[in-house]
Amino acid sequence: MTLFLKELQQEEGMPASYLQATTEELHKRAQLARTKLGDRLYILGHHYQKDEVIRYADVTGDSLQLSQIAGQQTADYIIFCGVHFMAETADILTSSEQAVILPDMRAGCSMADMANIDQTERAWLHLQELFGDTIVPLTYVNSTAAIKAFVGRNGGATVTSSNAEPMVRWALTQKQRMLFLPDQHLGRNTAVKLGIPLEQMAIWDPIKQKLEAQCPLEDVQVILWKGHCSVHMNFLPKHIDTLRQNEPDRNILVHPECTYEVVSQSDFAGSTKYIIDMIRAAEPGSKWAIGTEMNLVNRLIADYPELDIVSLNPYMCPCLTMNRIDLPHLTWAFEELVEGRVINRIQVDTQTAIEAKLALEKMM
Repeated sequence: MTLFLKELQQEEGMPASYLQATTEELHKRAQLARTKLGDRLYILGHHYQKDEVIRYADVTGDSLQLSQIAGQQTADYIIFCGVHFMAETADILTSSEQAVILPDMRAGCSMADMANIDQTERAWLHLQELFGDTIVPLTYVNSTAAIKAFVGRNGGATVTSSNAEPMVRWALTQKQRMLFLPDQHLGRNTAVKLGIPLEQMAIWDPIKQKLEAQCPLEDVQVILWKGHCSVHMNFLPKHIDTLRQNEPDRNILVHPECTYEVVSQSDFAGSTKYIIDMIRAAEPGSKWAIGTEMNLVNRLIADYPELDIVSLNPYMCPCLTMNRIDLPHLTWAFEELVEGRVINRIQVDTQTAIEAKLALEKMM
């Protein structure tokens, strides 16, 4: 056994034999175990997952869509092929008798990790001192259960990239200002679409514990948490400049987690669902450059051969944390369930779940 395999086995408890098995063998074992489990198991697959994982999904979708679907299921076990915060949301929306499982506990989200509850509580106290009771918090669903709970108990709501506009509009009818967690870019791009000037947006830096504003404090309308998606930050204005120069007929379609500079220079910007729907409706022969996660871009290329699709960044790689969920871990989770053992169960404590559900329900 290699040193890598020893370390992985010690870290997670997954037998090294799963890493040593061939892909063909793993698929045979996964299919057999899945058949044995029958309707006791329901599998959710996020759009950004690898094809080797997506093939086992009962349904594919974005994070909140999948969590809502989980809440409608009666299966004993829900396997979420995604990342940690998604499985937390699924646990919040399912019954206590159901077990939500994340095949690899290392599958996290760097964006969600950029706003922890201690940082957020400290920021809130500081912002209350600066602005008084004039702020309503919103959090992107790409956040931990603890942050969702914070937002819920402070009168705010969750948002998705699909409904960010109406939710931001709603927030600014509740209070004079809003705090948008944890992705500054989705917050900024949404606020700009609603007519809020960039100059009236401030940034809270959780590391420096400092508010960065370009206008007098009384003029601040939107407070953006200094967080971002590590994948979507890799799409740059220079990628658009190159395409505009060399292929002016190629449509540029990006996710709103990209920077303001990228979104403002693109032809279209929208959620994962928006991107998929745009490609599905595109005219045969049309050319597209897509700025989002590479597993999804590759799947769109394969599913729509009549279109000319490329990644906006030609050197893009898949989301590393999403790719933690792989065939060995999925097979391991299946076979453990067949033996009556639940591994890597995600459980949100009762109080956090109650408060987080307030934020989720206010949106839904």
